[in-house]
Amino acid sequence: MIKRHFFKKRQQPLHPDAPLINLGHGKPVSRRDMLGRGLVSGAAFGTVGLFGLFSNPREAMALSGGLEAMKETCGIAASGAGKIPFICFDLAGGANIAGSNVLVGGQGGQEDFLTSGGYSKLGLPGSMAPNNDAGVVNRELGLAFHSDSPFLQGIMEKAAAAAPSTNGCVIPARSENDTGNNPHNPMYGIFTAGADGELMSLIGSSSSVSGGNSMAPDGSIIASARPTKVDRATDVTGLVDTGKLVGLLDQADAVSVMESIARISHRRIDQLDSGLTDSNRRANLEDLLRCGYVEAADITERFGDPAELDIEEDLDILAIFDENELRDREFQKTASIMKLVVNGYAGAGCISMGGFDYHTGERGTGEQRDLRAGRCMGACLDYARRKGVPLMIYVFSDGSVSSNGRIDDSEAGRGKGEWTGDNSSTAASFILVYSPNGRPTLNNDQQQIGWMRPDASVETAGSPAANNVNLLAEVVWLNYLALHGEQGQFASKFPNHSLGNAASMDRLTAFEPIVSGTI
Repeated sequence: MIKRHFFKKRQQPLHPDAPLINLGHGKPVSRRDMLGRGLVSGAAFGTVGLFGLFSNPREAMALSGGLEAMKETCGIAASGAGKIPFICFDLAGGANIAGSNVLVGGQGGQEDFLTSGGYSKLGLPGSMAPNNDAGVVNRELGLAFHSDSPFLQGIMEKAAAAAPSTNGCVIPARSENDTGNNPHNPMYGIFTAGADGELMSLIGSSSSVSGGNSMAPDGSIIASARPTKVDRATDVTGLVDTGKLVGLLDQADAVSVMESIARISHRRIDQLDSGLTDSNRRANLEDLLRCGYVEAADITERFGDPAELDIEEDLDILAIFDENELRDREFQKTASIMKLVVNGYAGAGCISMGGFDYHTGERGTGEQRDLRAGRCMGACLDYARRKGVPLMIYVFSDGSVSSNGRIDDSEAGRGKGEWTGDNSSTAASFILVYSPNGRPTLNNDQQQIGWMRPDASVETAGSPAANNVNLLAEVVWLNYLALHGEQGQFASKFPNHSLGNAASMDRLTAFEPIVSGTI
C-alpha cells in the first residue's frame, strides 16, 4: 500500500529531535506511534531487580580451585558466552534504507541496476542514479552504499579505521509501515543461538518485550531472557550494586570478606536440616543460598570500582564520542549499549531510534536523522575495533518511504528526491560485520539476499524473508550462526523454522565463518 501526501514545500529541514506532525496518519494513539514520529525518545521507563540480573546463568568456563570452583558450579562466566557481540538498530517510523543509503539491485545483485524510474522512487534523480553514474557506488565497507548516503557518511566519520575489516549484506524485504507489529526483532533468536553476557543476557533501549520498537517473533520469545532497559549512562552503572562494604573497605578487602563469608556459609548450609522431605527441593534451596554468596563476591571483585561500567570513564568511548556528543541522548544510548555488549556484559543489545517517519515533503529532515543513525552505527564498529573483538550489526525499520520525483534543491536536500509518502514495498534491512582478523568473506559472493524489481519494489518471490518479516528474523539468526561456523545447528536450535532445506538455507547465508564456535 502506497500513501502519498503533498505539502507546501518546506524551506528548512526539521531539527533531528523535532517531532514529525501533519503526516496524514491521524493522531498518534500509542507509544509506538509517538516513537515513530519522534514525539518520544527511544527510551521508556523500566526496572530490573536483583534476581532479574541473574535469572539466566551461563554455562561456566572451566575453572578450578577454591572460589573459582564455586563460580563454575554456580554458572558464573568470566567473559560472557564467548559468542560474537550483536547489536541491532530499530529505526522507528519507516526509514529509507534501499537505494539512497544501501544500494539494492535486481536478481544479479547490488550492481544489477534498477531503472531510472526505480531509483527516482528511491529518492535518486537520474544524475545521481548508479545506472547512469557508476562513480556513485562506494564499497569502502564491502557492502555497496551510495556515495552520498548519510548512513555511509556517519559510519565513516566514526569508523574509518574499521572499514577495511568490515563487510555486509542487504536484504530487500517488505514490512508494514509505521507500526510496532512487525515481528522482526531478532534478539531472542540471537540468545537462542548462544549469545549471552556476564551481567545479563539481552538489553534494549526500550522497556518493551523485544527491547525495541518492533515486536519479536512470537515463537522466539523467552520470558526469562526479556531485555533489560538500558539507554543512558546511569542505567549502565546502576546495573550493579555492591552495597556499602565497598567504601568501608577497599575493593580487594571487600572481596576477601565476601569470599570468607561464602566459604563459612557453605559449611553451615551443609549442616542445615531444612525440614524438606523432598531431596530435590532441598538441593535447589541449598544451591540458591550458596550461589547468592558466590555471585555477590564475584560482582564485587569485577565491578566494585564504579568506573568499570562508567561510559564517561571509558577512554575508548571518549575517543569516539566527545563530552558534548555524549549529551545527545541518541549517542549516550548508543555508548551505553555498545559498552555492555562489546565487552561481554550483555550478549546482545537493541538500539531503538525514533523519528524516522520523515516523509515531510522535503529531504533534509531525513538526511540529518540518517546521518546521526550512521554515526551511531559507526561508533559501535569502531568500539569493537578498539576492543579487538568482532561485532555483528543489523539495521531494520518498520516499512519505508518513497519519492514522487520532486527535487529538494536546498543545501540540506542536496538535489535529491523529496520523501512524499510511506511505501512498504521499498523496504530493506542490512547487516554489517566487523572482524579484527580482516574483512569477513562472503558465502558465494552473496552480498544481497533477495532482490528488487526494476521499479524498485521488493520481489516477493526473491527469498522467504521478502514478504514475511518473522522469516527475516530467521535469516538473521542463520547468518549469526554462520559467522561461528555453526549454520549446521540451525535446524536443531530452531526446529520450527521456515527457511527450507540445507540447499535453500545456503542461498540465504551471506557469510563464511569469522570465528570457530566461540571467541
